[in-house]
Amino acid sequence: MSDLVVIVYPTEIKAEEMRKKVFDLQKEFLIEVGDAVIAVKQADGNVKLNQLFNTTAAGAASGGLWGLLIGLVFLNPLLGVALGAASGAISGALADYGINDNFMKKLSDSLQPGNAALFLLAKKVTGDKVLEALKGTGGTVLKTSLDDSKEKMLREALTAS
Repeated sequence: MSDLVVIVYPTEIKAEEMRKKVFDLQKEFLIEVGDAVIAVKQADGNVKLNQLFNTTAAGAASGGLWGLLIGLVFLNPLLGVALGAASGAISGALADYGINDNFMKKLSDSLQPGNAALFLLAKKVTGDKVLEALKGTGGTVLKTSLDDSKEKMLREALTAS
């Protein structure tokens, strides 16, 4: 089962630094990340999502490859690439993997302009070692799916000096 953790940071740079730290912990097999997205509240009030995986680009690339192969069969590879890339990009743009985009945008509306929220979907966590690595890094817990005791330990670790 996965747990959702949303931590707010004063800047996008700090949130990106923390996402990198979480990925370093994943390399050490202390945490398994399902998704890690940074939502930034811009000055105009819009929310920008910095996702790890661009589904539109991936869809266009795979669609272009399949279109090329089909186009070769019908002796028109350029048309096949164009149609395949276009259909792949459309299907990629409509796909949503990991944390729901609408949920992230709605929750991020409460942020102050310039602030950033790190959305983490963690599948497996070695709790004590991850909390030790996050100790004193700052941030404010906005929302979690953790039980009360684990959420309290996370809050204490983030604010510890």
